Amino acid sequence: QVQPLESGGGLVQAGGSLRLSCAASGRAFSRYAMGWFRQAPGKEREFVAAVAGSSGSYSAYYADSVKGRFTISRDNGKNTVYLQMNSLKPEDTAVYYCAVATSGIGISSGYDYWGQGTQVTVSS
Repeated sequence: QVQPLESGGGLVQAGGSLRLSCAASGRAFSRYAMGWFRQAPGKEREFVAAVAGSSGSYSAYYADSVKGRFTISRDNGKNTVYLQMNSLKPEDTAVYYCAVATSGIGISSGYDYWGQGTQVTVSS
């Protein structure tokens, strides 16, 4: 079992920054692809960013809506993936979920395990 656990959400003003963290268990963490998704009230869950596992050279992928503002990174020694969010906008308000693709392949789909989510609220 791999159970991701998110942290770092909160309330921030528009233009501000937050960093989300996601710790996941498993000795094969470096092989996992890791993704961030979000779900705003009344909307479907959407892809935000992903970082491939070792077989994918840890390449990063982003939704168009966050490119240039968000950065995904990973620390394999800590079994942790991060989402640095800058220049936040009110429309970034959502519950953010971390997901694990044990296959190592996952951009917007293919995830096996999901965290409980962390709330991010951006005030205008």
